Amino acid sequence: MKKVNKGLMAAAGAVLLAGVSWVLWGNTALMIQEYTVTSDRLPDAFSGFRIAQVSDLHNDVFGKDNVRLTEKLSESDPDIIVLTGDLIDSRRTNTAVAVDFARQALQIAPVYYISGNHESRMVDTFEQLADELEQLGVCVLRDEAVTVEKDGAEIQLIGLDDIGFYYTVYQERLSGMTREELALENISRLRDEEMYSVLLSHRPELLEVYAESGCDLVFSGHSHGGQVRLPVVGGLYAPGQGFLPEYDGGVYTSGFTSMVVSRGVGNSLMPVRFNNRPEIVVAELQVGK
Repeated sequence: MKKVNKGLMAAAGAVLLAGVSWVLWGNTALMIQEYTVTSDRLPDAFSGFRIAQVSDLHNDVFGKDNVRLTEKLSESDPDIIVLTGDLIDSRRTNTAVAVDFARQALQIAPVYYISGNHESRMVDTFEQLADELEQLGVCVLRDEAVTVEKDGAEIQLIGLDDIGFYYTVYQERLSGMTREELALENISRLRDEEMYSVLLSHRPELLEVYAESGCDLVFSGHSHGGQVRLPVVGGLYAPGQGFLPEYDGGVYTSGFTSMVVSRGVGNSLMPVRFNNRPEIVVAELQVGK
């Protein structure tokens, strides 16, 4: 009987060790997730254009000086790189990690950055970070739009400050409006209807706002993939969406708008992911219906 018990205990221990090892591996095993996004509004010159997205880094480091992250990013062969918020973490801020990563990313492709909810919690720190990134050559978009050119054709890139700022530095602009209404107003003010538009906005739960604005393509993060991913069910919980979030990772559509949601690369309040590897997203644009 004792031999049987010891055998069962050894087997249970081995299973537990394997499970823990798998979870730990899954929290650091970076992957590239590729999507194809088609539109008949896309200029022919941009067919095959690759946009790499890094979201929700939260100061995390993958290898010394984030070498594994930048190597994976380089492997994705992007035309541009978009950083869709929470590059830093308000609970354990380390702007040096963000700056070092951005410096390396700029060696791969042009970099565009927007804020997330963590940046909105620490306005002064974010202002300093934004200044440092701009000095490096990062294009920091704060309710602003720029054009991206290729072979004589152009598309528009719009970047929104996180809606958390509307409760702090932009509070006076609400004037009875909801944050969703103000976000819609900002996008509509910036968007050129004649151009294919790519919107960078941290929060995927605002998809209907993005669709109403008429944007063609949106890149969001914030969901962390639902943190814990279960077979069939998907993500368990995401900030801004609660339990069983609708937009936890992947490509979603509303009307003529497509939204790419990254599961992100880092962790914040909950330090462990389950069945939810950190990912670099690559969206390849193609002309078509």
